[in-house]
Amino acid sequence: MQLSRYLPILDWGRRYDGGTAASDLLAAVIVTIMLIPQSLAYAMLAGLPPQIGLYASIAPLVAYALFGTSRTLAVGPVAVVSLMTAAAASKVGLAGSPEYIGATIALAFLSGAFLLAIGVFRLGFLANFLSHPVISGFITASGLLIAASQLKHLLGVPAEGDTLVELVGSLAGSIRAFSLPTAIIGLGGLAFLFWSRRGLQPLLQKLGLAARAAGMLAKAGPVLVVAASTFAVWALDLDEHGVRTVGEIPQGLPQLTLPAVDLGAWTALALPAVLLSIVGFVESVSVAQTLAAKRRQRIDPDQELVALGASNLGSAFSGGFPVAGGFARSVVNFDAGAETPAAGAYTAVGIALAALFLTPLIHDLPNATLAATIIVAVLSLVDLTSLSRTWRYSKTDFSAMAATILLTLAMGVEAGIVAGVGLSLAFYLYRGSRPHVAIVGRVPGTEHFRNILRHQVETVPGILTIRVDESLFFANARYLEDTVYDLVAQNKSIRHLVLMCSAVNEVDASALESLETINARLKDAAVTFHLSEVKGPVMDRLQRSHFLHVLTGNVYLSQHEAVSMLRAQLEAERPLDPKASFGADI
Repeated sequence: MQLSRYLPILDWGRRYDGGTAASDLLAAVIVTIMLIPQSLAYAMLAGLPPQIGLYASIAPLVAYALFGTSRTLAVGPVAVVSLMTAAAASKVGLAGSPEYIGATIALAFLSGAFLLAIGVFRLGFLANFLSHPVISGFITASGLLIAASQLKHLLGVPAEGDTLVELVGSLAGSIRAFSLPTAIIGLGGLAFLFWSRRGLQPLLQKLGLAARAAGMLAKAGPVLVVAASTFAVWALDLDEHGVRTVGEIPQGLPQLTLPAVDLGAWTALALPAVLLSIVGFVESVSVAQTLAAKRRQRIDPDQELVALGASNLGSAFSGGFPVAGGFARSVVNFDAGAETPAAGAYTAVGIALAALFLTPLIHDLPNATLAATIIVAVLSLVDLTSLSRTWRYSKTDFSAMAATILLTLAMGVEAGIVAGVGLSLAFYLYRGSRPHVAIVGRVPGTEHFRNILRHQVETVPGILTIRVDESLFFANARYLEDTVYDLVAQNKSIRHLVLMCSAVNEVDASALESLETINARLKDAAVTFHLSEVKGPVMDRLQRSHFLHVLTGNVYLSQHEAVSMLRAQLEAERPLDPKASFGADI
C-alpha cells in the first residue's frame, strides 16, 4: 500500500510550487487573525486559561497538514467540543484547577487515540449511527446552552450551572449585581458583531473596496472588537471599575506535556471522550465534504479520522484540549484561497508567533468581548426551523431531535447526545422490525409490478405476489412470517405465493430459518412458495444453504416471469378470468 495513503502530504507535496505557497500564506494570515480571538474565547468556554486555546491551535494544525485529506479544513478549538470538554472535565475538578486542566489534556489524548484507532481499522461507518436530526438537535441545544453560559461574562454577574434551567435561575438571582461598564462593552461588542455579519461588507464596498477584500475584512469583525475593547479598558482603567479581563498570559510556546495516568479519572472520561470524538468527527467531515465538493475534490473519511486523531494527540502532548474542524474558520480559509493543508501549518506558525510576542497586548482584553464573540458564533449554529421541517417529514426523526434538544438543555450535553443516539437506534430497529410489505400487481401493458393500494393493476386469482421493502434479518423475520400467514389465511384460494425480493439486500441466518419455516408451513397448506428478483449476493448465500433444495417452488429472474409462468400453469389446470382482480378475493 502506498505511504501517501496515510501521509497525503506526500501526494500534494510533490506538486507544491511558489504560486500555491503564496495562496496558502495569504489564507493563513487571514485565518490566524481570526483564530487568535477564537482560541482565547473557546478556552474560556472550556473553563481553561486563555493561553491553552493558543496551545491547542499550534500542534493540531501541523498534524492535520501531514495527515489530512481536505485542502481547506481548519482544525482547532470549536464551540460544541469546548462545551463538551467543560462538561466532562467538571466531573474531575473545578474549572481552571490543575486536576481540571489535566482532565482536558486526558480528554484530548483519549479522543485522539479513539479517532486514530477507528481510522486505522476503517471503522468510520460507526459515526453514521449519529443521525442528522440528532446531531442537528444537539448542536442547536448546545448553541443555546453556550450562549446562556456566556451571559454572565457579558453582563459581569456571577452565575453557575450546567443546564439551561440552572443557568437561567442563577442569572435571574444575580442580575441586579450586573456591571454597567462590562455590560456596555459586552452588549456593544455583541451588537457590532451581529451588524458586521451583514452590514460591514456592503459598507466597505461603498467605500471603494473590492468585493473579495471587503468580505475578508468583514470576517475580521471580531478582531476589530477585540482591539477596540482592549484599548478602551487600557485607556480608561476599566479593570478598576469591575471589568474583568483575561489578565497576564504567559509568553512562550507550549512545552511537551504527557497526560497524567489516573485510571479513575480516565474511566470517568472515557465515554465523554468517545462522544465528543464522534461529534467532532461528524462536524469536521461535514464541513470538509461541503467545501471539497465546491472544487470537485474528494476527501477520505477514514483518513480524516486518522488526521483528527493525530491532531488531538498533538493537542494533548502540547498541553491543549480536544479540537475539531471549525465551520467558520474553514469557510474563511476556503474563501481566502487556501489550496493545500499547508495553509494550516502556516497558521500554526502565526499562532506560535502570537504566543511568543503578542500576549502582553491582550492583557486588558475583556472577558465580555470574548463572550460576545462566542455568542455570535454559536447562535449561527442554532436552527429551530429544522424542528418544523423534520416534523412534516418524519414524526419519529422529530421525536429523536426534540428529545435530544430537551434533554441537552435540561440534563446536560452528555445525557442529551446519549439519549439522541439511543432513540435513533431504537427507532431504526423498530422501523426495520416492521418493514413495509405490499401486495403487488402488474401495471396494465407493462412488466412493472406495483402496490395494489396505490395503482390500478392486474392480479391473478390463486397467485399472491408480495414485495418486502427491507433486508431480512433477525429483527423482522418473525414479522414477515406473521404477515404471510395472515394473508394466506384471508384467502383460501391461494395456490402460489411469490415473494418479490427486489428490495432485499441481505438475508441473515435468522431470516433464512424464517424462510424455511414459511416454506414448510405453506407446503402443509398446499401453497407453493416462490422467490423472484433475488439479488446476486443474496442468491450466492442462499445457494450455500439447504433452503433452495427444499423450496417447493422456483426462483424467478423477474416478477413478470414468475406471474406469467404461474398463470400459464393455472390456466392449464382451469380457465381464468383475464380481468379478475386478486384484491376482490381477499
